[in-house]
Amino acid sequence: MRSIRAAATGAVILSLALAASACGGGSSTGGSDDSPKKLTYWASNQGASIEIDKKVLQPELDKFEQQTGIKVKLEVVPWSDLLNRILTATTSGQGPDVLNIGNTWSASLQATGALLPWDEKNFDKIGGRDRFVGSALGSTGAEGQDPAAVPLYSMAYALYYNKKMFADAGIEKPPATWDELVAAGKKLSKDGKWGIGMEGSNPAENVHHAFVFAKQHGADFFTADGKADFTNDGVVAAVKQYVDLMAKDKIIAPGNAEYAQNQSVSDFAKGRTGMLLWQSASANLKSQGMSEDDYGIAPVPVQSGTPGTGKQVNSMVAGINLAVFKNTDNLDGATKFVKFMTSDAEQKILNTAYSSIPPVKVAQEDPAFNTPANAVLKNTLATSAVALPQVPDESQFETAVGTAVKELFADAAAGRAVTTDSVKAGLTKAQQQMPKK
Repeated sequence: MRSIRAAATGAVILSLALAASACGGGSSTGGSDDSPKKLTYWASNQGASIEIDKKVLQPELDKFEQQTGIKVKLEVVPWSDLLNRILTATTSGQGPDVLNIGNTWSASLQATGALLPWDEKNFDKIGGRDRFVGSALGSTGAEGQDPAAVPLYSMAYALYYNKKMFADAGIEKPPATWDELVAAGKKLSKDGKWGIGMEGSNPAENVHHAFVFAKQHGADFFTADGKADFTNDGVVAAVKQYVDLMAKDKIIAPGNAEYAQNQSVSDFAKGRTGMLLWQSASANLKSQGMSEDDYGIAPVPVQSGTPGTGKQVNSMVAGINLAVFKNTDNLDGATKFVKFMTSDAEQKILNTAYSSIPPVKVAQEDPAFNTPANAVLKNTLATSAVALPQVPDESQFETAVGTAVKELFADAAAGRAVTTDSVKAGLTKAQQQMPKK
């Protein structure tokens, strides 16, 4: 779990990294090939546990070694530690050769100068930019600059619902609007079970949902010129509506205010909650013993009407990108590794394992990704998902706003009133933590 102190530390470290992008990891004018037979790879925790990730990834890394003679040292880093670990590496220069990054961090990490830019020359080494889906490329760095990373896994949020619990409660179809979700949640919240689960102590999850709610309210967290605008009426209303699922509507268990490590997924898999909002959850649920026949998948609810670009946003463009530290001492090997991981064959293997969507066009078109679950996710990514702000301050935004929402969930769990004024006060505090323009 990312503590408030750790979150604040991340913001401080990033500020230092931005100020010192000519130091440490950002100081290198280019990598070398001094250690051609080895690589270090930091992978993000995509599965239900780090051990599951190792079981998925190690056979593929062994395959890469057999093909190239390059041995890859794997470390799977929990999400609670990953950003701070990366930021520390950008300032110290002591990082891995290749690493996974949340795609929402791309512009922030790009601004440190520590990551290898993916210009046309580098893209050509891995088969070209045109191999990748446009929406995935849109979350690889600031507009007008060479991407700081390459798409690896694409994901979108969806609503997962327990078919039996819905039938027992007399709910005939998945909710399409938030009013319908609240009504369904109240029918499900009885006998020790709850309507829906959330990760109230996870800043990243909080900010993803707050962003979507804000978009549905016609609001943005940043002005057109990139200045933080966390306290406009639309954002305040959006955050309050989200937290009110616990505070007012009482369809989220108060204990969810302390969740930060996939506990809401486990609760859904065990039948403790009737609904779950999650990114590409099928593999995670399967690993916890839930059959695909036991749940349905639908688009995330909207305020009203039908999702669609320019009308209703019901997901951020979620995903994982693959980056190379610019000061790697195996630049050629790191490039070969990115080519391997984004090859058509590996994209099918890895995205199947994680129930995510390949950002590589040929792999995405494979019949294996034409399941009902993937149909929902692919349609969402194509029609009603929007990338989080690709601004240099994005990771501070995630930390500051995500922590503000975490504190509001703590208030709701403790029975303290969550009002428009208290929401605005929390967001004001978050905005004060942002770098001054």
